[in-house]
Amino acid sequence: MSTNSEQKVVYAAEEKFSKKDLLKFLLPSLFGVIIFLFPIIDGGSFNIPLGIITEYIIDLLANWLPAIITYTMFLSAILTLYAIIFKPRFIVNSEFLSSLFNVSIFWTAVRVLGTIFAIMTYSETGFTFIHSEITGQVMFGLLTSLIVWFFVASYLMPYLINFGAMEFVGTLLRGVIKPLFTLPGRSAIDLLASWVGNVNVGVVITREQYQDGFYSGREAAAIATCFSTVSLPFCLVIASMLEVDHMFPVFYLTICIAGIVSAVIIPRIPPISKVSDTYYQTSHIQEEIPADTSAFRWGLQQAVKRAKNAGTIRSQFKQGTEIFLGIVFVLLPQVMAIGTIALIIAEFTPVFQWISQPMIPILNLLQIPEAAEAAPATIIGFIDMFLPAVLASGIEAEITRFVIGALSLVQIIYLTEMGTLLLISKIPVKFSHLLIVFIERTIISLPIIALIAHIVY
Repeated sequence: MSTNSEQKVVYAAEEKFSKKDLLKFLLPSLFGVIIFLFPIIDGGSFNIPLGIITEYIIDLLANWLPAIITYTMFLSAILTLYAIIFKPRFIVNSEFLSSLFNVSIFWTAVRVLGTIFAIMTYSETGFTFIHSEITGQVMFGLLTSLIVWFFVASYLMPYLINFGAMEFVGTLLRGVIKPLFTLPGRSAIDLLASWVGNVNVGVVITREQYQDGFYSGREAAAIATCFSTVSLPFCLVIASMLEVDHMFPVFYLTICIAGIVSAVIIPRIPPISKVSDTYYQTSHIQEEIPADTSAFRWGLQQAVKRAKNAGTIRSQFKQGTEIFLGIVFVLLPQVMAIGTIALIIAEFTPVFQWISQPMIPILNLLQIPEAAEAAPATIIGFIDMFLPAVLASGIEAEITRFVIGALSLVQIIYLTEMGTLLLISKIPVKFSHLLIVFIERTIISLPIIALIAHIVY
């Protein structure tokens, strides 16, 4: 009987839309889902097509990427200074160029500083603490990877978000996502795209959806800080660094459980719950299902409608170009500046030793061995997601390395890339929001991770 019902739904949808309309939804959406979400085995570990394409280009351009990012930052700084000082018409009168280069004095200074750091690191001149292997060189390695990730993702992302996949999945999953996370069903695509892919790609998807009127400010902030989780391949890297990869199934399950619990709680409490629920532009959400229509049919109708309005291949290319240029000219110098300064503080000052002191009694209460040695690793993830694993790699107790590794992958708020990407976006998230959410995720996740660790060890 259910089969007949489904056939009627499909038949009704086919009557409403032509085969061409349905294919315009199905083919690009399927392509986008495969590229961003389809897990495949690559060299003994899981990856996605987007990751394989990106890694191939990184290997191909490895010798050129440091120069590319340095010259890109230099161009960004020069054009920003030119826009600020001379106010040229071609920048001021262009909404896109103005958004890139006509920025505040503060962000201008940050871009110039990031460019100086990049030139010093590329040429290995100037202050050693800036271009050393544990500061500037770390950021350079990160940025050479990021620029390629964003290049590939920017031009492929429109096929995931513009042709109805989010409308279709959102309508079907609204009954689960809305009550569980207080978010629209379409955020399920964000969750999946970042969970199996790249955390920064998830943030960019959220940013684009917010600017297009599909998320409110609160929803975008919640999705970016709760759903932009670290990918499975990166989890495996961290597990290997901490020598707990033989426990990877339990390790990853622990991350999933703690991450889901955090995602249920964080949107319901300040500061995220206090972020304005208004839209950047007119809301385009249509997930409410009419009483006389099935979820499948309504989702299909909304998906086909979205695909019909997606535009031409040229418009997708233009959107991809704007996304990419908006990231590289804005993100690269600012990440270089903020990340390098943060790493200098972390590596050359005792600041994190001081501020991590309150974590020692908490870790002792949770019966985590080597609490004093582990304490800095519980908070330094706010700077960069690699640093907790680096600090914890020398800890002898495997249970402690397990806890630190899992915690660092659930915290997910780090300034060297994801945090900066959020701060420069139009999503209404402040630095204080990120810091508080980081602390909240730590408080919520740590007892859960410790409990599971004590069960398995």
